[in-house]
Amino acid sequence: MTTHTQSPHFPTAPTKGPRVLLARLADAAAWLTPHSLLALVNRVAIAGIFWLSARTKVDGRFTISDSAYALFREEYKLPLLPPELAAQMATVAEHVFPILLVLGLFTRLSAVALLGMTLVIQVFVYPDAWPTHLSWAGLMLYLAGRGAGNVSLDRVLGIR
Repeated sequence: MTTHTQSPHFPTAPTKGPRVLLARLADAAAWLTPHSLLALVNRVAIAGIFWLSARTKVDGRFTISDSAYALFREEYKLPLLPPELAAQMATVAEHVFPILLVLGLFTRLSAVALLGMTLVIQVFVYPDAWPTHLSWAGLMLYLAGRGAGNVSLDRVLGIR
């Protein structure tokens, strides 16, 4: 039997039982706003796209593959950047920023960085792939503008 003191104006809530469970579920539901759920889905979706691309560029865990270097030399041919540097930058970015997005840590920065990569890919590599890149941009613009939502380390750490 649980005992608790009561105020004449505000009865103290019980610490156990179905009412407590319902109260906790209501608190969780208030915390999981539509924005938070949409942001979480957007973060995971765009992170998955870039993570899968990153994994094609490495042999094992941390070595950039010869085929990735060849891809940047022969197909991508980015202006102003040597292919070796471009391959290294892209591989690191495609690994780091998706992890940060899934964690919801530095979400706006990560979204803007990947949006920049998408812009480079669109303009210099695959200009005919604009429908795909536009859909990616929509996810990233939402995150850059609205942030990670409640289900994130940004929220826990108070990062805006």
